[in-house]
Amino acid sequence: MLIKQSLAYSGRIWEETKGMMRKYFWLASALALVSCQEAQQPNQPPQTPTPPEAVASGADEAEAPAGGARQVKEETDTFVFEYSYPQAAGDNPVLAKWLDNQLEKRRDELALNAARDKETARDNGFPFNKYFSTTEWQVVADLPGWLSLSAEISTYTGGAHSNYGFDSMVWDEERNIPVEPIAFFTSPDALDAVLGKELCEQLNKERGKRRGEPVPEGSTEMFDACVAISEPNLLLGSAGGHKFDRIGVKIAPYIAGPWVEGSYEFTFAMTPAMLETVRPEYREIFAVGK
Repeated sequence: MLIKQSLAYSGRIWEETKGMMRKYFWLASALALVSCQEAQQPNQPPQTPTPPEAVASGADEAEAPAGGARQVKEETDTFVFEYSYPQAAGDNPVLAKWLDNQLEKRRDELALNAARDKETARDNGFPFNKYFSTTEWQVVADLPGWLSLSAEISTYTGGAHSNYGFDSMVWDEERNIPVEPIAFFTSPDALDAVLGKELCEQLNKERGKRRGEPVPEGSTEMFDACVAISEPNLLLGSAGGHKFDRIGVKIAPYIAGPWVEGSYEFTFAMTPAMLETVRPEYREIFAVGK
């Protein structure tokens, strides 16, 4: 889902390059975000791996007691790791365990990659800068039976600068499983058909502000293209506090613009047309926004 560059390509090469570049962030990062598969198949939760000795030795960890918010920070000679989630998530023991499993996976993968690459750098006479990974989960909406969460994730695994992106999910408190926000809708294409045009208009308006000039009409440049609903992270929010009546869209760098433009974020009130794209089994927890 990420990068593209402001060079014009043609034919098959252009199409292949666009697909590769839009996925750059996730492929470039050694730490993948929580996968859609995990959230859509919550009956197969990730197993907590045994932390490697490299993590346990020299690590500086501070965390809140179980049953509430958690904040972890560890630093060794090869990496810095931070991970946190709010009290609303920690108060649900099953959700807390799910998030803790994600914590362990990311921490262990970071430790493994950092140790390996430091050794490789030393063997080849290159300098090594500490790797880092930070994940911060926040509450988007806390409704009866449902907890909508979003995360900001930053990683550095070498290169000119760090990468950052977003993650999101909704916790079904009755079944105690995570659900991807897009899974509440009949399909990404169905939601895109009713929201895509407005998203494109808002995106181009903001692009114009940041670039100091409007997006040229009919441009074929990759960073001028509209963004399909399937590409950014979706968030389910609530202004009324009783049902989901807002859709948030977070677009990480390299999806809609170059790194220097940063991320793009938009919020849309739920419309009757959007409501029609919600799956029947979830329709009662959604409402038209005001």
